[in-house]
Formats: sequence, structure tokens, C-alpha cells
Amino acid sequence: MSQLRTLPLIFAFGVGLVSACPATALDGLAGPYLAGRLASQQADYAAAADYFSRALIADPTNHAILEDAIISQIGLGAVDKAVTIANALDKLGDKSQIADLVVLSDLAKKGDYAAALAALDTGRTAGPLVDELYRAWAMLGLGQMSEASEAFDAVSAQAGLKAFGLYHKALALASVGDFEGADRILSGEADGPLRATRRGIIAHAQILSQLERNDAAIELIDKTVNTNTDPLFAQMRADLAAGKVLPFTAITSVRDGMAEVFFTVSSALSGEGNDLNTLAYARMSQYLRPDQADTLLLCAAILEAQGQHDLAVRTLDQISPDDPAYVNAELARSDTLLAAGRVDDAIDTLKKLAKRAPDRVDVWTTLGDVFRRQERFGEAVAAYDKAIALFTEPESNQWAVYYTRGIANEREKNWPAAEADFREALVLRPDQPQVLNYLGYSYLEKNINLDEALAMIERAVAVQPNSGAIVDSLGWGLYRLGRYDDSVVQMEKAVELMPLDPVVNDHLGDVYWAVGRKREAEFQWRRALSFKPETEEEAQRIRRKLEVGLDAVLSEEGAKPLALTKNGN
Repeated sequence: MSQLRTLPLIFAFGVGLVSACPATALDGLAGPYLAGRLASQQADYAAAADYFSRALIADPTNHAILEDAIISQIGLGAVDKAVTIANALDKLGDKSQIADLVVLSDLAKKGDYAAALAALDTGRTAGPLVDELYRAWAMLGLGQMSEASEAFDAVSAQAGLKAFGLYHKALALASVGDFEGADRILSGEADGPLRATRRGIIAHAQILSQLERNDAAIELIDKTVNTNTDPLFAQMRADLAAGKVLPFTAITSVRDGMAEVFFTVSSALSGEGNDLNTLAYARMSQYLRPDQADTLLLCAAILEAQGQHDLAVRTLDQISPDDPAYVNAELARSDTLLAAGRVDDAIDTLKKLAKRAPDRVDVWTTLGDVFRRQERFGEAVAAYDKAIALFTEPESNQWAVYYTRGIANEREKNWPAAEADFREALVLRPDQPQVLNYLGYSYLEKNINLDEALAMIERAVAVQPNSGAIVDSLGWGLYRLGRYDDSVVQMEKAVELMPLDPVVNDHLGDVYWAVGRKREAEFQWRRALSFKPETEEEAQRIRRKLEVGLDAVLSEEGAKPLALTKNGN
């Protein structure tokens, strides 16, 4: 919904949420404090909270420790505890931006909008954009719709922030029953189109339904989302098609509106700025609207990016099995478990999910992908079979499932099935470079269909000319066809693109040998060994080439001599 290059305006105080102030090294304080700081730097919020709690026993009025303790509790999602600490810090009379954020959130949760506005007027801040949107919603909470509308317009008038102001104004209008005004904004009729976001589409579809325009709501959903992977939209569409009027649940209160402020800004910041700042806003949204699955998924994603896998899983645990987002949450759980190295738990999660949602293609493909990466290729094929069985009509994006099943079949040494899968993938996406390269390279390795293989790889290079792997395949295809001089040019380019890859360096060595540049060939083979080939068999073959040369190795293997290498003959 936003233009991310404007984010410095959104969060002008930058990393101000993260205290960098040193603590006084009093007896009993320095150890816990320093340990807490180290834990904070590693985003280990549980350990940080424990250490800072110990440090506060020694010095309960230390400003820096209080701020750090707030941050750690926010990271844990224990905002109630953060509020208590923020109030203690507030009594010291010192300015603290992280305490301001927590206090403003708590006032919103209490519904004390007069106090919220007074807090802003006295200088409390959660960041420039948040402050202005928060103020507008607080005005609405006091029944001041005209003033709130003007405040939203003031945000929209700022460079780069138009979408934020308009989106929240539309939600505010809808929350008081002005669905016509909300639709004019979300449709783009009032001030131009807004970038579609998941939550914006939900709100707009509900608004259109309230206006007795179910057909328009269905058209919106069909144009913007994949109902096959989003049960909420699938149910919404089914209800719309049945003539039901969707209730407006996107925002049910001013508190929800304020939660949406924090969610909106956190979503915009995600992946762009300090992860702690992003998480802080997301946690405030969760505090105000704890049942909002989108917020919980966002928090979990940020925590996973920080390496806090257990916290991410605990956050996903809060999404009810009855929530339409539950399947996506479990898919996210499997990703998190994999990132934590808990492969068996991830597979168990996906197996249970497959039983619960056997009609979800993405569940079966995810399970297949996990099995394939664990080199359990037979089980991968079985999972991909389940996914493909759910296809009703051919679609271009199905190429990936055939491609990955083809890889699994090839690794299972079922080449006829693998070749058929790769061919089907190319029917669905004729110029897909990964498929062209994989199938073409497979033909090269089998020394069959060499002319077709080279043509496939040339098409792949045309699409991705800077892919070292694909350029390597082109060079190797030219080598297989006996076009050694042409092969040198491509293999040298491949090594430039992938200088540390053992296979590419090994291939360049072979090509150099073929054109008589034997010292350079030996140099490349030694480089290939230094980069640790994937298997001992590959490493041993390179050592043998260094001992006796490529010609002797080919002879030992029963392969054709270099000078006689032709198109599969």
C-alpha cells in the first residue's frame, strides 16, 4: 500500500526504540545488564527479559535498564508487563520513546481517547506517521468524525503518505456506516487507485457487499487473490455468490482502527528497516487486537527472520484451528521448524495438515519439497502425485510442481517419468529457464539428444544470461558436441559468474584440457578440489585427472576420446 522509499518519514526516529545508553556498573548489576544487552543484540527476548529483571532488582530506577526491559517484554509479546515497566519509567520524569509507544497503545486498549489525545499534545510519540493516524482515530473515538476526516486528509497530503491516509480514512468511514464514501476511496474514484493489500481487499469486498454489490465484490476477489490458497476469500466468495450480505468486520471499533495503524506501518517496514522496530509495531497491533490472524502471522514472520524460532511457533500457536488462516499458519510453522533444524517436527506438522486439508495443493507441494530436500525422493514423488491429482485444468503456474516431481523422479532413477514431467512443465511454461536447463543438462549427462539439449540451454541462457549454472550448461553442451573453442568462452564466463563452484571449475578444467591448455586445466581441477566437491566420487575423479590426465580417465571409463566426441554417436 505504501511506497517504501518514503519509510524514513514514517519512522523518523529510526532506531530510537533501541536504547544504546550504558548502565552504571553497580555491584550485582553489571553482569546481568551486560548479559541482557548481549541477549537483546541476538534478539533472545526471553533471556534478555530475565537478565534485565535481575538488573532492575539492583537498580530499579535505572533509565537504560527500564527501557531495555520494556523492549525485551515487547519482543516476548508480554505487552502487559511492558506497560507496567513503562509506567514505572514514566514516573521518573525521563523522556522515553519506547515507553511512549507502550503508553499510547495502552490508552488505546483502554479506550481512553481523551487521554490519548492529551498524551500526543504533551509530546508523547510513537513515530510521526503513527502519531497522526492514531490522532485521527482517537478523534473518531470521541465522536469527532469531521475532525478525524480532516486529520486523515492531512496525512494524505504529505508526500509519499497519500495511500496511508486514504486507506485509514476509508476504514473510518466504513466503521461509522458511510460505505459509499469508503468505496469511493478504495475503488480509486475519489483520489486515484490504491495498491491492493490483503486487508484492504477484505475491507473493500465487505463494503461492496454492504452496498448490495456482491457481483462487484466477487470481481474484486477474482482479480486480486487466489481463493485456492486463502480459505477466508474462498468462503467470502461463496457467500457472495449465494447472495449473502457480508458483515463489515474489517474494523469493528476505534481500537481495531488503531490496531490497524500499527499493523499497516509494521507491514510497510517489514524487510526494510530495523526488525525490532517492525516487531514493536506488530506487537502493539497484537496487543490491541489479539485475535487478528494477519498480525500474528506478521509477528511470527519477523521473529523467524530474527532467528527466534520458538517464539515464532508460540505466536502461531495463538491462531485457532477454526480460523480460516490456520492452514497458512501451519505452513508457516513448518517453515519455522525447518529453519530451526527440527525437520521431523516439520514433516509431522505437514502430514497432519495434509490430513486436515487434503484438498490444498500447496500443502502437498510443501511436503513434497521438504522430502525432496531431505533426499527422500520416493516420498517426495508421492506427495507431488497428490498435488497434481488435485489439478482440474492446466494452468501455467503448475509447471513448478511437474518440475520438482521431475527432479524427484530423476533422483529416484526413474528417467522416463522424470522426462515426462519436464516435458509437461515446458508445455505449461515453454521458456522456463530452470526446466530448460535441467532437462537439457540431463540430456548432456546421458549423452543423448545433444542438439536438442543445446537448443534448450541456449533458450535458457537467453532468458537468464547471468545465471552461472545455465551458462555452465551451455559451455558443457558445446563441449559434448566437440565445439571446444566455443565451449571455452562460455565456461570462462560461467566461472566468472560462479567462481567458487567446484563443478563449474571442474568443467572449465576439462574444456581447457580439450583445447590443449593442460597446465590451466590442472589449475582449475585443483581449484575445484579446494571448493570441496559434493561427493567423494566426484573428488576422486578430479584427483585421477590430476594424476593421469583427462584422456586416460575417459579411456578408463570407456568413454569416447575427446577428438571423437560427436552428437551421441
